[in-house]
Amino acid sequence: MDIYSDGARLLAGGQSLIAALNMRLDAPQVLIDLNGIGELVGIAQSNGRIRIGAMTRHADIENSALIAKTLPLLSQAAPLIAHPAIRNRGTFGGSLALADPAAEWPACCAALNAEIVLASRKGERRVRAGEFFNGLYETVRRSNELLVAVEFEPALPGERAVCRELAPRQGDYAWAGIAIQALVEGRTLRNLQLAFFGVGDRPVTAPHVVAVLEGQTVNSELLAAVRNALEQDIAPASDPQCTAEMRMHYAGVVLERAINDLLRNGGTE
Repeated sequence: MDIYSDGARLLAGGQSLIAALNMRLDAPQVLIDLNGIGELVGIAQSNGRIRIGAMTRHADIENSALIAKTLPLLSQAAPLIAHPAIRNRGTFGGSLALADPAAEWPACCAALNAEIVLASRKGERRVRAGEFFNGLYETVRRSNELLVAVEFEPALPGERAVCRELAPRQGDYAWAGIAIQALVEGRTLRNLQLAFFGVGDRPVTAPHVVAVLEGQTVNSELLAAVRNALEQDIAPASDPQCTAEMRMHYAGVVLERAINDLLRNGGTE
């Protein structure tokens, strides 16, 4: 990578890169194919943590019994990603490195405070997901680094997870979406972790929303307060697909639906 500097592109699943090449939006000097590196593939539990290799396919996460048991948020999110053909080829690490703010995996990693493992000739560097995404299609990964894996703390007993989104059609990028996990005690949410996607230039963890919800009994008055808090956390922009006002409305809709899903055990426990 050092030889070619910005003239090289890393080829993982290729679901975004190949499209960019076909449309002449990118023209690298060389493609570096990562598909032969077996060490980058797989899902494993070690020392109480779950490690997902960067070249692990979306479909492998979707179908993993270990992920369903220990990281239910990822199991909830995986079926929302595009279409089966893309999930069979696209990679976990590729999605994170691309840093599309409308994608599900970056939001899940931000919500769960995942640790992203980067490697170079100098060794490994670890970055929390909340600090990894730097803006639209931008991360803190350096040009001489490779995203090799992501590590998670497994969900605690009793924690439930929901991933919700509103999109024009199944498989399209979301106008607004949310990844949320919490310990549910009656109508009270504790250990609340969440991130929105599709509403900014990176995943949005919404600290004001969390502060309003954490440890409180959920009722209609609290949900109204949550909607008000949301306006302090996100400020969507308009684009050809959706106005800022509608995207703000959709963010409130997915938030309220996700909370209700958690309370009635609609998520995965």
